[in-house]
Amino acid sequence: MKLAEITNHVVDLAKDCGEFMKKERETFSSSNIEYKGKNDLVSYVDKETEKKIVARLKEILPEAGFITEEGTAGLDGEELQWIIDPLDGTTNYIHGLPCYSTSIALAKGKELLIGVVNDVAQGDCYHAFKGNGAFCNDQKIEVSPNPTLSKGLVATGFPYYEFKGMSNYLKIITHLMQNCHGLRRWGSAAIDLAYVACGKYDGYFEYNLNSYDVAAGALLVQEAGGTVTDFSGKDDFLFGREIVSGNSSQSEILEVIQEHWEF
Repeated sequence: MKLAEITNHVVDLAKDCGEFMKKERETFSSSNIEYKGKNDLVSYVDKETEKKIVARLKEILPEAGFITEEGTAGLDGEELQWIIDPLDGTTNYIHGLPCYSTSIALAKGKELLIGVVNDVAQGDCYHAFKGNGAFCNDQKIEVSPNPTLSKGLVATGFPYYEFKGMSNYLKIITHLMQNCHGLRRWGSAAIDLAYVACGKYDGYFEYNLNSYDVAAGALLVQEAGGTVTDFSGKDDFLFGREIVSGNSSQSEILEVIQEHWEF
């Protein structure tokens, strides 16, 4: 399988989807909003973008199956799986905030092979394939060289429908607020991970996530020289619904999480 060639096709696809989303945003109306659950928003833009992605990826790699947020394609049990979030940051998009992305990854089981994140509003497309490093707009990127958490900027996300771990999460946030340059909540896990990969953030953590939220971005971080684990420090971040990523200070963030989190 020619990962470089496939990655180039996926980058072009992600950029095309970004142009579609920007165009639709010009006339987007609140009447287009649907609710999948409490605070879990979706629109026709999410669904149509996903359909475009699935159709194109079937042409690029017919033997692969799909894990998609909006359910426009089935899992099908294939060994290779495309893991897709057509519009990561839907709530931002709906409210007119310029932080949303398309995230596309290819995996073989838990092994990530390709990751592409298109930061639509900023015009930056991040990509990586296994063993080749990470790139933003074809320029090689690396995680931040900041040696310690005290000199770093950390990103996180807030749960929006399952709050049972919130009290412990707030303890983690409180500690980090007092021991790093600051915390940011951008609203797109894919962009958060891309920003770790290029050194804008020194770390990112969140729980209650799905594979399509983190797959592409996690590979970006790994290929940029960073570390990605679950809250236990193991490698079940893709399907384990929690992630801690970062540069060399990732271990410090992990220690804070493990001090306060209930496993």
